[in-house]
Amino acid sequence: MGEIGGNFPRRWGQNHGDMRVVFGVKRRIIAYLRAFFIGREGMGFDVIGPVCVGLLVAVGIASIYSAQSYYGGDQWKSQLQWAALGTLLYIAIAFRDYKIFLKNGHWIYICCLLLLFLIFTPLGLRRFGAVRWLRWGGVVVQPSELAKLGALIMGAGILARSKIGKMRDSLAAIGQVLVIFGVPVLLILLQPDLGSSLPFLPIAFALLFISGVPGKFFVSIMSLLLIITGIVAWDAYAYHLYLDRYQLNPQTSVGQFEKISLLPLKDYQRNRIISFVAPDIVDPKGTGISWNLRQSLIAVGSGGMTGKGRGKGTQARLGYLPQSVATNDFIFSIIAEEYGFMGGIFVLLIYAALMANGLRIACMARDRFGLLLAVGISVIFLVHVCINVGMTLGIMPITGIPLPFISYGGSFMVICCLFQGIIQSIYRFRNEY
Repeated sequence: MGEIGGNFPRRWGQNHGDMRVVFGVKRRIIAYLRAFFIGREGMGFDVIGPVCVGLLVAVGIASIYSAQSYYGGDQWKSQLQWAALGTLLYIAIAFRDYKIFLKNGHWIYICCLLLLFLIFTPLGLRRFGAVRWLRWGGVVVQPSELAKLGALIMGAGILARSKIGKMRDSLAAIGQVLVIFGVPVLLILLQPDLGSSLPFLPIAFALLFISGVPGKFFVSIMSLLLIITGIVAWDAYAYHLYLDRYQLNPQTSVGQFEKISLLPLKDYQRNRIISFVAPDIVDPKGTGISWNLRQSLIAVGSGGMTGKGRGKGTQARLGYLPQSVATNDFIFSIIAEEYGFMGGIFVLLIYAALMANGLRIACMARDRFGLLLAVGISVIFLVHVCINVGMTLGIMPITGIPLPFISYGGSFMVICCLFQGIIQSIYRFRNEY
């Protein structure tokens, strides 16, 4: 008994110490989880954004797999890896105060411009007649996606610090923002890449509108856009007359009219414009430039209300919709074919929830910089979704804009995750002053 009694206090003390360690670990885990989901000082963790992103990524990977299942393609594996990398970046950004972008916005913008300049060096990678990518070893990056981030941060920072009022007081800020967005647009057009340059203008307008720029500015810009649209339409008509006069095939005579035209447009871009307005002129048989669109419309129409079922679509799997575009530009066609009208509406509703959530968080931002960032990011997603889905349905010109979180592409996947990480940061740090 003495031996037992003598050992009991020592053993009990040892066990008690072990229990304190266990409870201490549990408390730290609970504190970590509380900080993650509730945040410091009740700031919280927005779950709507991550849920929407997760659903879209899942739909994208499944669609990429279905499109390549007949050929045994493995792009879905690469997409999964990029999504994992994007998730890590999302978490890293979400836990940092978004004010870091305000402090370092000029450096981010300069780095983005340098990457765009590197396109025109031997590091630039030429694909499909354009130099839009950088190759570093085995990694291929598209700098135009990063340029959206740099321009957005720099433009939001300028407007957050500027005094916006009457037109005369706002001219300096307006001029700076237009230059900030205009420089990357010019570099992207020189690649040439018209599609990637399209979101910049709506982003700039959204930032200026939210900042309270007078309506006279937007009336002037809309008038200018109408004039530019008229000039482009006249150029496309002159191109058509040129082809008709010399009996040229638009598919084989690419590059001839651009030598005599005053507009910096490529002939293939003119073909896309005319194929959208009057496809029978440039491709009467539907086997040339309008082939992808026609196959996309067949895929969307054949899907019906509920679709053919996962993995049972034929347009992409059998090669009617080329593999070069099936998994990126026209991936919504695959979704519509396999999951039908209901599946397409479901995807669009997820996007609507994601963008509405971004605007909700913009209204909750603690300062004007956070407000402008959240609105700008929401506009980026809105432009991409509208143009991509529109071109697969034939109601928008084909410009090569990817669908966020769904289209195949590493650079775009990572930058989309980064954007959503910023949205989460704005939400988490909305109550810190």
